[in-house]
Amino acid sequence: MTGKRTARHRLAVLLVLADIAAISLAFSFACRIWLGVLDPGEVGPVLAALLPIYLVVALSRDAFSADATNDFLIGYRRAFFALVVATGSILLIAFFLKVSIDFSRMVMGLGAIGSTATIAAARYSVARSGRRRLGDSPYATLVIDATGERPVPAGAIDAGSLGLSPTLDSADQASRLGDLARGHDRIIVRCNPADRAAWAVALKSLAIHGEIVMPELDALSPLALTRIDGKTGLLLSSNPLSISQRTLKRGFDLVVVALLLPVALPIALLVALAIVLDSRGPVLFRQQRIGLDNRPFDILKFRSMRHEASDAKGTRSTARDDDRITRVGRFIRRTSLDELPQLANVIAGDMSIVGPRPHAEGSRAGDALFWDVDARYWHRHAVKPGLTGLAQVRGHRGATHTSGALSDRLQADLEYVANWSLARDVGILARTLRILVHANAY
Repeated sequence: MTGKRTARHRLAVLLVLADIAAISLAFSFACRIWLGVLDPGEVGPVLAALLPIYLVVALSRDAFSADATNDFLIGYRRAFFALVVATGSILLIAFFLKVSIDFSRMVMGLGAIGSTATIAAARYSVARSGRRRLGDSPYATLVIDATGERPVPAGAIDAGSLGLSPTLDSADQASRLGDLARGHDRIIVRCNPADRAAWAVALKSLAIHGEIVMPELDALSPLALTRIDGKTGLLLSSNPLSISQRTLKRGFDLVVVALLLPVALPIALLVALAIVLDSRGPVLFRQQRIGLDNRPFDILKFRSMRHEASDAKGTRSTARDDDRITRVGRFIRRTSLDELPQLANVIAGDMSIVGPRPHAEGSRAGDALFWDVDARYWHRHAVKPGLTGLAQVRGHRGATHTSGALSDRLQADLEYVANWSLARDVGILARTLRILVHANAY
């Protein structure tokens, strides 16, 4: 375990050398292709200027850190950013100093493009080597069990059998803890509540990440510790999307709506006309649903049921042969056309294109309200509800007659909230096109 730190440092050095070799190879190959000959006088000055800038930016972006060494995608994203900054800096310097005639801009361009591929290949190779040497975690962790319980958890050392105490009343005792910490990146201590203060003092004497296990906090699922007026607090919630992510998601919503409207509007007019001709009542059905931050909003749908039989509270789940559904309603529900008016909800900002589907306050799984089945139900409202979502593309549609039906959807919704990305939204939207007509849509 203690050899992990040495192996990690060697891999980081290997990664630096691999990046330098990859960039040098790409620019040399670009020179050979464009000029027909490998000219050191052409490539040398470019590399002499580019590589120092690249290495400085890459270091500042932690492109050679443990996670970058062990995870190809993390490392490559950081290296790619450093390459773009370095290349852009060279071009700007050349422009302002008017030295662009001293090197071929085509060699520069081809070399930069080629470097994206050679760096990827080099980093993939190092990442594979890193996983073989370091396993899933690149960090060396020491677990100390000082609870006195038997048996001692697997992978932990028993403080009692070693005579290890958190009370640093002598230099010898302090050095023993330091010797145990040698070569590790992290120490985790399991101890009795009465000993935590002493262990906290002992851990703070070490140049290492030290942690104390506090299982009584598990029920609260804290995200981090905070300081409030000099007192220690627990961070229990935070917006799962940063400001830039929320801006990106909102921009995606508006772009998709703009692309859909020219097609959706004529279809919506035909659906509205069919509803008017088929049954009495308004074209649109409005129902209060639970949205972002548990705030209610009015969702819009094309009316698919007889007006006098509509369920404003959503207490009765729709059945497959529900006698409330009209002839047109059955078609538009099966084809998801009843959801078209929700584009207006997206424009208004109450909904997103992709997100957990919004539910009515009276929605039930069997005989129980959704939040009575699982208290985590409210956590899905940390993002805007969507026209489609991860649960829907996984086939979880239709009525929730059992608690299991809700659990499947909730698990997918919470997974979506915890792992949002624009690429995932695009993927879910693409998969939605295949399930617009679904057996459970009734």
